[in-house]
Amino acid sequence: ELFEAAHPADYICEAVDQTRGWFYTLHAESTLLFDRPAFRNVICLGHILDEHGQKMSKSRGNVITPSEVIDAYGVDALRWYLFAAAPPGNPRRFSLGLVSESLRKFLLTLWNTYSFFVTYARLDGWAPGDAQRAAALQPIDRWALAALNGLVRDVTADLEDYEVYPAARRIERFVDELSNWYVRRNRRRFWKSEADDDKQAAYSTLYTCLLTLAKLAAPFVPFISE
Repeated sequence: ELFEAAHPADYICEAVDQTRGWFYTLHAESTLLFDRPAFRNVICLGHILDEHGQKMSKSRGNVITPSEVIDAYGVDALRWYLFAAAPPGNPRRFSLGLVSESLRKFLLTLWNTYSFFVTYARLDGWAPGDAQRAAALQPIDRWALAALNGLVRDVTADLEDYEVYPAARRIERFVDELSNWYVRRNRRRFWKSEADDDKQAAYSTLYTCLLTLAKLAAPFVPFISE
């Protein structure tokens, strides 16, 4: 019963050199034994190259071990770079510097936006669920929430189709817009002393964006999302 429930598998992932190996062997055996394919969906990965585009090998001395990257930048930075650097089937260059750049452009931007929100929300004693009238939403709040809903729709559709690269890039673009457009243009609303409806609307909008982003990004960067 367990086998029938799990076969064919929903998804398999391996490198391109397994096209005639693992991928083919599984299908051949499954067809021979059960007259059906072994899996329904596949992500075929390209090879990892060094920063100069050369294949990594011990003889060249250009191999970077996962532990080196994790010790320097963390697991989530490594994961995000591999998801967002290129479509899965493409070969991609890899180096500590490239992971560092990915960390700076995405994860630190997301974290700094979160830190900005938390700093002022704590000063004001703001908490999720505080009263906020929809009428107080400014056009830029409505833009952010509309963009967020579009992001949820598109990322969901991408992941249902196993399109991890476009999903990651959509999240990355939204984080950049949230930080460099929404937050920058609304700082005075968070800074002002009076806790009026306008300030409540700004808090609620940014909180909704950050919470939803954490849920969307969780499959990619589970630790920072948590």
